[in-house]
Amino acid sequence: MNGGGNLSRAAATAPSPAQSPVETEVLRIQGLLKTRQFPAALAAAQALRVEVPENRDVLYMQAVSQRYLRRIPEALATLARLETLHPGYSRLFQERGHCYVACGERAAAIEAYLQAVNINAALPASWRTLRALFQSAGRLVEAETAAAHVARLASLPTAVVTASSMFADGEVFEAERVTRELLRTHPDHIEGMRLLAQIGMQLEVLDDAEFLLESVLVFAPDYHPARYDYVQVLLQRHRHARALQESRKLLEAEPANRHYRAIHATVCVALGEYAEALRIYGELVRETPQAAELHLSIAHALKTLGRQAEAIETYRTAARVRPGFGDAYWSLANLKTYRFADAEIERMRLEEAASSAKLVDRYHLCFALGKALEDRAEYAESFRYYERGNALKKSAIHYRPEAIECNARRQASLFTPQFLAARQGVGCQRPDPIFIVGLPRAGSTLLEQILASHSQVEGTMELADIPRLVHHLQGRDHDELAPRYPGVLAEVSVEQLRRFGERYLADTQIYRTERRFFIDKMPNNFRHLGLIHLMLPRAKIIDARREAMACCFSNFKQLFASGQEFTYSLEDIARYYRSYIELMAHWDALLPGRILRVQHEDVVEDLEGNVRRILEFCELRFEPQCLEFHKNQRSVRTASSEQVRRPIYKEGRDQWRHFEPWLAPLREALGDLANG
Repeated sequence: MNGGGNLSRAAATAPSPAQSPVETEVLRIQGLLKTRQFPAALAAAQALRVEVPENRDVLYMQAVSQRYLRRIPEALATLARLETLHPGYSRLFQERGHCYVACGERAAAIEAYLQAVNINAALPASWRTLRALFQSAGRLVEAETAAAHVARLASLPTAVVTASSMFADGEVFEAERVTRELLRTHPDHIEGMRLLAQIGMQLEVLDDAEFLLESVLVFAPDYHPARYDYVQVLLQRHRHARALQESRKLLEAEPANRHYRAIHATVCVALGEYAEALRIYGELVRETPQAAELHLSIAHALKTLGRQAEAIETYRTAARVRPGFGDAYWSLANLKTYRFADAEIERMRLEEAASSAKLVDRYHLCFALGKALEDRAEYAESFRYYERGNALKKSAIHYRPEAIECNARRQASLFTPQFLAARQGVGCQRPDPIFIVGLPRAGSTLLEQILASHSQVEGTMELADIPRLVHHLQGRDHDELAPRYPGVLAEVSVEQLRRFGERYLADTQIYRTERRFFIDKMPNNFRHLGLIHLMLPRAKIIDARREAMACCFSNFKQLFASGQEFTYSLEDIARYYRSYIELMAHWDALLPGRILRVQHEDVVEDLEGNVRRILEFCELRFEPQCLEFHKNQRSVRTASSEQVRRPIYKEGRDQWRHFEPWLAPLREALGDLANG
């Protein structure tokens, strides 16, 4: 089978196949259950729980053993504990359904089985029992639906059903192994290819996922669920124009499908078509007013448009509809201007501390509480919540600072005066882009808002086109510590560099109007200024910089929607900041006069002087409206959206000092940079 190379590399991060004593005992208990030795299985599971009281598989096997021994109340109690610890595990709900069937509670059994298949549609036993239960209840339409699922699963290879079930229950690497074994003998199996693509999306190996889904749609162009997955991949890869084409195909095929309407609205948001997105979201939320995520999406769009009062009320609605919805509370905090009431803070405390709280809700709530308490000058407790939120978030990601530092060293090694001299005059010569680079939370949104207030400059967003090109240059078999990029640039021809620049301008045209220049505010592009210079030598580059302690701590307080994985520990932030400073010093020496450094503190102290300096660098005439940037009604997508809609203020410059008693590790890691 073609494609999927990086998925195998991703699987290398899975746990070692060498079994631990606990895993060995789990397999033994599974064997006891298969041979119907239920008393022995129960005794073994209970003994193992002493060692691993929260282990999902052990709790599940204990409940199964209890049910077979007709100890139904005990089994249900075990399943209740399992749900508290692992609420997304489909088989616990299936097992609960089996328990209710055993004691004749049909309605409760139906509810449990439906919960199971809503998490994991690849559960034949649940669908078969649902078919029988619906038939006995006279619910014939639902019985037919369940029967259709039974028939569909029966038509699939056992490997696909098994791997799909594993994937739904979080066993991603084992699901990949099973799927790959199938595809070795059936390389064009549609369901297998789609499942491997879904695994790729989960592992963020998006190029492989995109390739696999494109292949599926070649073989089966009317397979709408695969096209839906394809739109999701295109969105994650920021290929918004193509995503729009594909989402329109879905709507043409099934105009009433809620999933297709929702993803089309998401594509509209990505393209800045907020009126259309809000129209669709509005229709959907009227149909299902209890859908908290829809309220959240509406609020995000309203916030981006500057309709703050409506956004606040809609965020509150999302929190009311789903208590404990961490993202709703964090979104309120992330406005930076919202102040929580006592009752809201108490509710957040309770929800964050609840044993049933999901990890994603818990860290969102921690960041929201950190901001709420900071606004009340309760700095010690605020820092504890920020610290806890960062630790929880870091536990869910796999950031390696060595990869960033390796990239910086390789950039400096490759891009020498001699290397550039040999490539003098290459690239696309159009001057359209203005790149604003640096760290997040360094004042780049303010600079973007100032420039976008000029009649000749288009404000867009943090465009992913340069990172996507870098990903392409890396190739499919990417080793973070021995990468092809940037070294591969030595092999790129003059013609290719020109095409890179032209392709960048063509792909970003969808975000532009008639204005002559446009802004690309992706901060991480500082790592790729050599590539940018080769492909777009007349582009303007602005380095947005902020005092080190303030910038680093501001990142520590920020929960990003995606990316910026270096921000979830003080040590990682400091290492990233040092790498940034060192690499920017290299670019300054290599490209004298080509990069304008703008210090955030200077802009705050002397707005007009710095605005004139920025406009002069960009070869733009001075326009007074750039000083009144806060009156600009354009949409703003970053965390600073509400701040740049107000006149410039100085109060935030030294906010980090309130937390100075807890920032010694950051100061130590920054070293000499901490004072600059």
